[in-house]
Amino acid sequence: MENLNFTFISGATGGLGSQFAISLATQGKNLFLTARSDEKLNILSDKLKEISPNITVLKFACDLTNSENRQEMFDYIKENDVKFDALINVAGADIQKTFLQYTEEKLTFQTRVLFEGTISITRYLLSISPNGLKILTISSICGTLPIPYFAIYSAQKSALVTFFDALRYELKKDKRFTVTTILPGSIPTRPDIIEDIKKQGLTGKLSQKSPEYIVKKSLKALDNRKKNYIPGFYNKVVNFFQKITPKFIKIKIIASKFSNKEKDAF
Repeated sequence: MENLNFTFISGATGGLGSQFAISLATQGKNLFLTARSDEKLNILSDKLKEISPNITVLKFACDLTNSENRQEMFDYIKENDVKFDALINVAGADIQKTFLQYTEEKLTFQTRVLFEGTISITRYLLSISPNGLKILTISSICGTLPIPYFAIYSAQKSALVTFFDALRYELKKDKRFTVTTILPGSIPTRPDIIEDIKKQGLTGKLSQKSPEYIVKKSLKALDNRKKNYIPGFYNKVVNFFQKITPKFIKIKIIASKFSNKEKDAF
């Protein structure tokens, strides 16, 4: 892959990941896509080549919760001398239930895909990108506060913000590297998410932004070297007021909204 640079996208076949791929393909960017389903990766790859026939699209089906599978992907990258100038961390799992309803399998799956897999990919790509790397990570507005009945998700999204804030500081003297974290509200990417947004009423409607909007604003924030960026005026206002609201009040309000919901995605 001599003289070619790629943008790595995790969770590439999901609603948001595929929108990043489409947007970047339109810009003529070469793409390295990963997701769990090889079939879905093939479909997306064919679509991207129709959009922009001159780009190169590489793909590797990978279960990010499996360290051996991740290593196989890293070996593929090394063997094919794939070079990167950007990384977009999108992969996630929005399981939603009370903590005691989790099985050990679901517990490890969600924490590994949300955090372990993300920082594993980040470490590897940084180690092979001495000429610089732009890192964009999708966290969530949920990562700014504790959410009962959605505790693991909110905690792991918060961990991403904390980790990438620390990484940004470690790399701050080297202008070849950019680290940007996005904290969006609701994104209507799947039928179950659309239904969740409807159940939230006015707050869900005001919080939601389309995948196209999130991608556009995220890529602009990355180009502008933003640190943490919250897309949408309403979400910015919510973030401001939650910062000045006592925690016990926040948790009580949030718990009332999430206590009657349950979702075992993935």
